[in-house]
Amino acid sequence: MRFPENFLWGGAFAANQTEGAFDADGKGLSTADIFPKADRKTGGMFYRTYDQILEAVSDPDSMKYPKRRGIDFYHHYREDIAMFAEMGFKALRFSFSWPRIFPMGDEETPNRKGLDYYRNVISELKKYNITPIITLSHFEMPLNLSLKYNGWADRRLIEYFLRYAETVIDEFHDDIRYWITFNEIDATLHIPLMGAGLIEEKTEDIEKTKYQAIHHQFVASSLLTKYVHEHYPDLMIGCMSTKNLKYPATCRPEDCMQWLYETEADSACTDVQVFGEYPYVWKTMWRKKGITPEITEEDAAVLKNNTVDFVSFSYYASLVTSADGSKKEKTSANLLVGEKNPYLRQTPWGWQIDPVGLRFSLNQMYDRYKLPVFVAENGLGTIDVFENGTVNDDYRIDYLREHIREMGKAVEDGVPVFGYTYWGCIDCISASTSEMSKRYGFIYVDQNDDGSGTLKRYPKASFRWYQKVIASNGEDLD
Repeated sequence: MRFPENFLWGGAFAANQTEGAFDADGKGLSTADIFPKADRKTGGMFYRTYDQILEAVSDPDSMKYPKRRGIDFYHHYREDIAMFAEMGFKALRFSFSWPRIFPMGDEETPNRKGLDYYRNVISELKKYNITPIITLSHFEMPLNLSLKYNGWADRRLIEYFLRYAETVIDEFHDDIRYWITFNEIDATLHIPLMGAGLIEEKTEDIEKTKYQAIHHQFVASSLLTKYVHEHYPDLMIGCMSTKNLKYPATCRPEDCMQWLYETEADSACTDVQVFGEYPYVWKTMWRKKGITPEITEEDAAVLKNNTVDFVSFSYYASLVTSADGSKKEKTSANLLVGEKNPYLRQTPWGWQIDPVGLRFSLNQMYDRYKLPVFVAENGLGTIDVFENGTVNDDYRIDYLREHIREMGKAVEDGVPVFGYTYWGCIDCISASTSEMSKRYGFIYVDQNDDGSGTLKRYPKASFRWYQKVIASNGEDLD
């Protein structure tokens, strides 16, 4: 099992879950900064009422709203990057915080201090020859754009996003080759406030508005792709969606038909950005539901003529589907809830552990799109016990070993996988529940759910194991 010699081993995280410093150096509030810690039994919290949003805006407390404090990567980035380098990282996928650069989102000029901060981070990565892979929008758009325009429901956000994205690409094009426009763009359909800044009480028909909002995001992504291809043809710009892998519950034709329909529908967001047009399943669904997004002829031409250079996805778990799914036991998998698979184990958060599903997903993605494939997120979020200065996380090593082994089989199958960035390579605030207890990292951060702790960093057992994997280019998985 041999990975390509230049394979991009590394880790990934989002600015809103790590940086902290939510009001430092001119940064504005983001949509992530309004979410308090949630009870994990609820499966997370992605919804806020308009009054709750206004209450958060008027409350400066970073203890109540954990993503405001993150793990203070803003001040610890040199230390953290040095630890990534010690593991041997070839790449780090992370996001730029849009409101750190355009605090309100609709300004004419950027916040220079925000650009300077990311210049410092990129310089530190260059020092260790770590390739940056940048996500431009990762659930952290300026909150002002949500309050003032109802987020991506308003077409003007295309202009504001392009101003921000073109600014950072102009600034960093010499140092950053790989760019991803939207993280898990399908999130707009599942968690519209996080994904697109939509406030439901300001939205007449949330179901219709979600599709208008995601259309505006597709157009913005395509227009940015056009800009990059015209101005910086050596850069690679890609899309990223949640890999909602499902299996039919049985070989009963009705179950297989349900699986086929859901698989086609779940693929639609990547289809639009690779093929440049909306798939038939969405058009059929729109007709049945009376949804008619405003799509101009110019929009259609932009989508068709400006498609991405690579595809990427997050993969954590798989689900099962059937024609009579309402009667089956349910479990969650990232953004979705579906039927439980009796053949798989689960994490404490109910996500089913399916290493073979990663190989399945990689083959499925390449067979469909015929583009280079990048595993942007994969990882195990669970409860760690910190003892004697470390965490003996053999369970995380087992998870990684099996997933990397299956990814290697996909490479043997002929899939051009060019990178793998393990999610939450350093412990960070949970996207769904805003807690620290759900830990993914190779590096333990001394911070509790209530914000107490020293923020000191400690390598876990998985730190040395992943170091060995990278040094052997994926061959030594013992």
